[in-house]
Amino acid sequence: MDGGQAQRPHLHISGFDPRAAGGRQAIKVELRGMPANCAPLVSMQLRSALIAHGGARHAFVRTMRGDWRPVFIEFSSRDKEHGQYQIDVELNSETAGHPATRWACTMVLLVPRADATLTEIHQIFLSTHKNVRVVADDASIARVNAHGGGGGRLDIDVTARNASIAQLQLDAGAGAGKVDMGFSTIAWDEDLIEIDVPAQAAPHPHSSGSACLVNAAPEAGAQRQVRLFALDECILGRWEQYDPEADVLLTHFGDDGQDRSGLTRRLSGRHAILRRGRRGFEIEDVSRYGVLLDGVWPGKNTPVQLRLGMRIELSASIKGIVVLSVTALMPHGVIMHRLDQGEFAECFYFLEPGRHPGFPLAAFPREARAAVMPLLFHHAGGFWHLDPVTGAETALAPATPLDRLSQFARHTRFASDPYPECWIIRSQSGQLQKALSQDMYTA
Repeated sequence: MDGGQAQRPHLHISGFDPRAAGGRQAIKVELRGMPANCAPLVSMQLRSALIAHGGARHAFVRTMRGDWRPVFIEFSSRDKEHGQYQIDVELNSETAGHPATRWACTMVLLVPRADATLTEIHQIFLSTHKNVRVVADDASIARVNAHGGGGGRLDIDVTARNASIAQLQLDAGAGAGKVDMGFSTIAWDEDLIEIDVPAQAAPHPHSSGSACLVNAAPEAGAQRQVRLFALDECILGRWEQYDPEADVLLTHFGDDGQDRSGLTRRLSGRHAILRRGRRGFEIEDVSRYGVLLDGVWPGKNTPVQLRLGMRIELSASIKGIVVLSVTALMPHGVIMHRLDQGEFAECFYFLEPGRHPGFPLAAFPREARAAVMPLLFHHAGGFWHLDPVTGAETALAPATPLDRLSQFARHTRFASDPYPECWIIRSQSGQLQKALSQDMYTA
């Protein structure tokens, strides 16, 4: 590769083996040719039907030598129809004092038939015969015939790049020695196309990592409070009025309604942690009393990937204190509903901070009760509504008229605190401070 080519930003993909049809694969992705002023960390967003939950996030980190640490992308072709699948890639570089830079490319991977032969899949990569190097690139075709009747050693190296096809024919003749053949995995380069990043938009009018949608007159089946969280790690725990340890403050609901004492005390202050993992959102038990996932205790400090319909019980020792269900697995977040007697009191959005879901939004698994809820995301420091038909984005703030937006129930307003119906006193730097919005709602 010459100096000019070395400077072009591109991804080098290697380790792809289409012969592993129906199983797990991991391809190696290397970032090359990036500009000198690129940030030391470049985020990579992937979207594909091959990847669990339709997408994944990775990051390239610059090493002390100045190159980039490679990233491994895992996927599975199990139960996938044979054919070509695309992986849409978007890279973002943001450095303080410099405008953001964005690149994009699309990889196409082949999932062959289960009965496909090795020759049909590979089409035989190109070769080198003795001191003659044969190279095919950019979808070219090469045919190499090697005749070994005269004896001696044949040293043939087969190489193909960028969707090239090679045919290698060996005619060793009678009495020839041992013939060793090996097929490497497919590798290629994907040029990165720089995307014009629009000028920095105005800041969100109401920056927040947690909030609440309050319905003053909920209709049948609707919740009175829809609590919104966009945190890197969201802690689920016991409700405490003074200096709580958790972000999501859970209480038991009995025959007489909400009970902030009694069985609620059998929840730990830090009971479980919800976060975005490499393969999707996951939950981890960090409590004294345990968490049951579909009736099974996964063990303490063991992250478990969330599944649609998963039943989450807090705690494991006493049934029915708090029971949640995963009702939607979005590319950028999770929706959960309560299955206990608090099902009409509250439900939850757990959103990845700063993640735009894209438009049009790809289909994602969800239950009927989550399908009727508004499509929300967190970006630029605050919460947004995305119209699934027009793609219009509306910043959510206390003054936003929600009745004009799609899928919002009547009599709903935005509150800047996740628990506007009560006073919560949080401790910061040794001093008690009121963490309550000015537009406090009294139930």
